[in-house]
Amino acid sequence: MFNLFMLLLERMGLIILLAYILMNINYFKNIMNQREQLHAKVKLIFIFSCFSILSNFTGIQIRGNEIISGTLYQHLPHDASMANTRVLTIGVSGLVGGPYVALMVGIISGLVRVYIGGADAYTYFISSIFIALLSGYFGRKAMRAHQYPTALKGALVGVVSEVIQMLCILVFSHHPQLSWNLFSFISIPMIMINSIGTAIFLSIILSTIRQEEETRAIQTHDVLQLANATLPYFRSGLNERSAKRAAEIILNLMQVSAVAITNRRDILTHVGAGCDHHVAQKAIITNLSKEAIRTGTLKEAYSREDIGCNNPNCPLEAAIVVPLYLREEVAGTLKLYFTDRTVITTSDKQMASGLAEIFSSQIELGQAEMQSALLRDAEIKSLQAQVNPHFFFNAINTISAMIRINSEKARDLLLQLSQFFRSNLQGARDNIITLEQELQQVEAYISLEQARYPDRFNIQFKIAPETKHANVPPFVLQILVENAIKHAFTHRKKDNRVLVETSTKSQHMRLSVTDNGRGIPEEKLPQLGKSSVSSESGTGSALENLNRRLTGLFGNQAQLHFDSNKKGTRIYCDIPYQHHKEALTHESYHR
Repeated sequence: MFNLFMLLLERMGLIILLAYILMNINYFKNIMNQREQLHAKVKLIFIFSCFSILSNFTGIQIRGNEIISGTLYQHLPHDASMANTRVLTIGVSGLVGGPYVALMVGIISGLVRVYIGGADAYTYFISSIFIALLSGYFGRKAMRAHQYPTALKGALVGVVSEVIQMLCILVFSHHPQLSWNLFSFISIPMIMINSIGTAIFLSIILSTIRQEEETRAIQTHDVLQLANATLPYFRSGLNERSAKRAAEIILNLMQVSAVAITNRRDILTHVGAGCDHHVAQKAIITNLSKEAIRTGTLKEAYSREDIGCNNPNCPLEAAIVVPLYLREEVAGTLKLYFTDRTVITTSDKQMASGLAEIFSSQIELGQAEMQSALLRDAEIKSLQAQVNPHFFFNAINTISAMIRINSEKARDLLLQLSQFFRSNLQGARDNIITLEQELQQVEAYISLEQARYPDRFNIQFKIAPETKHANVPPFVLQILVENAIKHAFTHRKKDNRVLVETSTKSQHMRLSVTDNGRGIPEEKLPQLGKSSVSSESGTGSALENLNRRLTGLFGNQAQLHFDSNKKGTRIYCDIPYQHHKEALTHESYHR
């Protein structure tokens, strides 16, 4: 019995060795990853049938209690039997591939065993069917859970499978004494070998799967790192500069030979092997890329001919091409090239697909941000253009009247009006200007208003020197001063004071305009700056306009604040403190 065990252990070692070799071949691993699909089942049937046929022909001949070994058996004498690892291969096929795979392998294995012959050979065909159904049942349960059976469960299935075979030998044999002698001699070694072999076979599969999962975890980290590193480039659009930098990052962080990125027509960049003839600014030359763009699906190639490059010296032997999308249309491709066709795995293809989805999202995000910025810019410029035109008519009428009284004063007012016009034109072009430019605008406005109403208003300025070159939206102070002059002092001709003040705190600059007017009715304060507010002297739309521009440029933290009582009103806002040169650099970067 011990000798039989050692001989069976030797046969089992052959099967396990082949299993280990198979699980380290990418082609077989890809089959295992797709084992629920029909084409994968057909391949598994073929592979495990080969295992079972090998097990049959390398069995150990048993005649009576005598072991006859050392040859490949094609036919057995009518009074001989065989001990082999056939049950192991049928059991594993069911645990891995499910009932259909196991049943086909069991039928093929059983027919081969019947062909080899020996005493009661048909019983092995019957046992093969029962073993296939048993292992297939447990394999199907594991497949539904998207798992593999554990090694312990495999060992138990191996024990039960071999017990089934022994029972079939006892029940269906026409030679009870011969079958009992065979059972007594081979049952324990066969049960041990097949259970151990099934457990080891599944352990090899499970360890390989764990290795794959660890690889995927590393790849997931790499994908996140790639996504983070390439984000600034893909968000700027699919162009030569962004594509080249992104491709260089991908090449450095991934185990590929070359990386290329295209739009629908041209190669935007190609870095790595083959860059001497896969050149940027050239039309797409590979049929593989054209097909990926046409179909919008992942394409793979495992030869130079499949890649479609016409250069005879091209070192690239394999490629994965995935489309990049923009608004649900193919905008280009991401191409990963390999100089060794055998290194591509399912994980590589999954990673390429994942990267393409992330990059497509980044491109779409960049487009959305660009469109949002353009819309916001257009809205702000539209709001800036809505400066009250009645002011210009009133100023012209004032100057016209002044010409007859004081021509020199009229000339000064015309210069101030010119300055005011110039500031308005600049405000229509730019979203931000310096505080110094804004103060010139305010002074021009005050000069024109004081010409209309001499000595009615006393405007004071308290400007922190460090804020003169800081950024502000055009008309921010002019509108607040105009609001005070128009609404704070209704029907009051004396003692009308307005204080324009700036200060810095932390990273912000506070702008405030304070008057000593009659104050704002308490019920109207919550609506000011958020919607139009009707009053006898206006609608408050200018403040709403200004508030929208402030929040559009700097966020909600820059919105207007109102403090008002019967002694006067203070309107202020806090703007991020930034010098004009820094703002221009920041704005040009985003554009």
